[in-house]
Amino acid sequence: MAGKIATRNAYGEALTELADKYPQLVVLDADLAGATMSKFFAAAHPERFFDCGIAEANMTDIAAGLSTCGYKPFTNTFAIFAAGRAYEQVRNSIAYPHLNCTVVGSHGGVSVGEDGATHQCIEDFALMRALPGMLVCCPCDGHEMRLAVEALINYNGPAYLRLARPATEIITDEIPGYSFELGKGATLRGGKDVTIIATGIMVPQAMKAAEALENDGISARVIDMHTIKPLDAELVVKAAKETGCIVTAEEHSVIGGLGSAVCELLSEVCPTPVLRLGVNDEFGRSGKAAEVLDYFGLNAEGIAAKAREAVRLK
Repeated sequence: MAGKIATRNAYGEALTELADKYPQLVVLDADLAGATMSKFFAAAHPERFFDCGIAEANMTDIAAGLSTCGYKPFTNTFAIFAAGRAYEQVRNSIAYPHLNCTVVGSHGGVSVGEDGATHQCIEDFALMRALPGMLVCCPCDGHEMRLAVEALINYNGPAYLRLARPATEIITDEIPGYSFELGKGATLRGGKDVTIIATGIMVPQAMKAAEALENDGISARVIDMHTIKPLDAELVVKAAKETGCIVTAEEHSVIGGLGSAVCELLSEVCPTPVLRLGVNDEFGRSGKAAEVLDYFGLNAEGIAAKAREAVRLK
């Protein structure tokens, strides 16, 4: 399955393809079906699709109600609205009663590009991680997204799924031995000098960084941490013990996301040098997606630089 596809496109296609297999699946959107790609499901199954208009809080509460009637709702809007505007409803209507709903935040991170800082949600992992019992998932490519969608349909409980706007390379379908399981990271590349733990669209960049580091004589392990919560503690600790230093890479604030989760774990059970790559304590910038990512160093070069620095800390 070589090539590129945005994870939001893969998501919309997966929902539609799985609809007949899972009749309990229903999809809600807040007037953004053309962007979240829930439009594919809406066209194929209009009787199971609900456009709630620009009313994210109402949509969330409707989904909560549907879940109590035996349905499996997926709510869809931009991440800034799913995790931000409707936070109180996600907290009190879905997470608190531990309902079987998946909250989907599309256009997460700074790769939203020209939409600017107001729409570049870099806090969603942190907000959703803080909710008791909430699973947080951010697949890295189209292949992984398809697997994640089916896994989440079968998952029983509240979950948050982040989608990305730009097309990204499909890499996981060509990794020998790759498999997907919620709550379990996937080691995409072995290494003994440093471990790069990445999520979302940073994973393909981490693989490129590992190739560049190999030319410098540095052996870098790459872990695809698609599930940020619950974190795969066993895999992280194993990597820390075997490579001696960690770099985390995420299209999110360095506060409260993947990097924080890794640091919280290792500080308690296996103190290890950890360097976090993400957006520092600031908002995003408006510009073309690639330019904004480069501005924040969210690319292969930025990851490789952090890895070299981490190796020096050992």
